[in-house]
Amino acid sequence: MAGLTVRFVPLGLPPAIVKYGGSTLWALMIYWVVSTLLPSWRICTVALLAATLATAIEFLKLFHSPALDAFRHTLAGVVLLGRFFSVWDLIAYWLAISVGALVDRRLRSLP
Repeated sequence: MAGLTVRFVPLGLPPAIVKYGGSTLWALMIYWVVSTLLPSWRICTVALLAATLATAIEFLKLFHSPALDAFRHTLAGVVLLGRFFSVWDLIAYWLAISVGALVDRRLRSLP
């Protein structure tokens, strides 16, 4: 919900926050989903898997088919896949997943 709010609700945030805040939160969601599904895996491995998934989905934006493009024009398609490839999104994903892994490491080390 936070990513959708940052991206679609006019909060008066700087454009960079609107653009990359949603991307960052999306990547964190991918990390937490993978981490939740694979709790026994090492944090580094989970982070690499999440980053690989996020990167693959970003590169999927370079592939076009009528059905896939039609899906990308729906709200679900925009939220899950996005519409345009961006190297800057890849950087935002990897940074967000790295921060998520660091937070996860700290949380797991708490008594």
